[in-house]
Amino acid sequence: MKKHWILIISLAMAAMGLSACSEAVLDAIGDMKEDFYELASDIGSGGGDGHQGGRAGVLTAGEWNDLDNWEFWGNLLNDKAFSGYEPYWKMYTDNRVAVKVTGADDEPAAGVKVELKRGGKTLWSTMTDNAGTAECWVGFFQRDSTVAADSAAWKDFTVALDGKDMEAGTVFSKRAYPVSINEYKIDSYVAPKKLADIAFIVDATGSMSDEIDFLKEDLMAILNAVKDSTDIALRTGTVFYRDEGDSYVTRFSQFTEDVAGTVGFISEQSANGGGDYEEAVHSALESSLQDLSWDETGRARIAFLVFDAPAHQNHKGVVESLHKSVENYARKGIKIIPVLASGGSKEAEFMGRLFAICTNGTYVFLTDDSGVGGDHIQASVGEYQVEKLGDLLVRLILANIR
Repeated sequence: MKKHWILIISLAMAAMGLSACSEAVLDAIGDMKEDFYELASDIGSGGGDGHQGGRAGVLTAGEWNDLDNWEFWGNLLNDKAFSGYEPYWKMYTDNRVAVKVTGADDEPAAGVKVELKRGGKTLWSTMTDNAGTAECWVGFFQRDSTVAADSAAWKDFTVALDGKDMEAGTVFSKRAYPVSINEYKIDSYVAPKKLADIAFIVDATGSMSDEIDFLKEDLMAILNAVKDSTDIALRTGTVFYRDEGDSYVTRFSQFTEDVAGTVGFISEQSANGGGDYEEAVHSALESSLQDLSWDETGRARIAFLVFDAPAHQNHKGVVESLHKSVENYARKGIKIIPVLASGGSKEAEFMGRLFAICTNGTYVFLTDDSGVGGDHIQASVGEYQVEKLGDLLVRLILANIR
């Protein structure tokens, strides 16, 4: 990762005539950093990191849902400048099967197991969300060109709900075409329990201090605002990750209804390490599935991936690990909502957007409007509204659990 403080720390060490950093020296350097942050904020320079001491409610962001803007997404990937990102991550959105399920009372049916089958074989498995919607895919990890826009092969596909096959003849939504919804009604529907699991998967390498400070300062207020607006019980958990060779690769706090416990764990974390640009995203996703006890009987499951760098795409087994993880996320009905921070690249942006598309999530990106942090890349999206990140997270959590 980019280390904005390497030069400052090196100069400080040289000035102090030290060849090694004792604990006292590290404390002194930490004090110098805080003094610099304070000075930069006071003079309004906007230079360097633009760090503002983690003040609550500062960061700004936008949201863009590619599933709700399907023609835009298809047209974007038809542009030569963006067409290479699907093969780069080996994730392909050519063949989408959008599903909506309601109960006998015509209300959305959440928590229904949805399977897309071909010739009786399950190709994709997922669960409906609180709005009764689900997304299935053909050839998401290996492009399947046999299902053309006007293909008779569509008739070979069926959808099963909670193990019961629906009628034959499934409608696909090809990229750059309007979305077609496969709508079903089920009579024997048992609503899931009023519980939502919310995980924060956070890059904790050196350039992520602003974002970690935001979680320390704002998360309690965000979750309390959610609790005040719904009777859905919340469980929160975290995974922090760095990279191979750092002091740790992943560490986690288990799901709990004690928000203060989660916030306390986050408060103990700091940003450090990450010598190169790419980070251990695949290890973080693996940990989030293996170490966190997701409750699949609850109403909603959300994973906010807060990051500023892509996975090691060129390392052996990494892409395959990403594929396995996001497929399992989809199967468990866990929505990935990536939150791209400063210093992100287009590789990171499209990785996050593909994760969100695969799991029926949405894409969040920090903006320069706050003046906090380094530069944020311009998202390749349509018109969006700039919001305070805290307000945006409250809105998204409520939209996905109520």
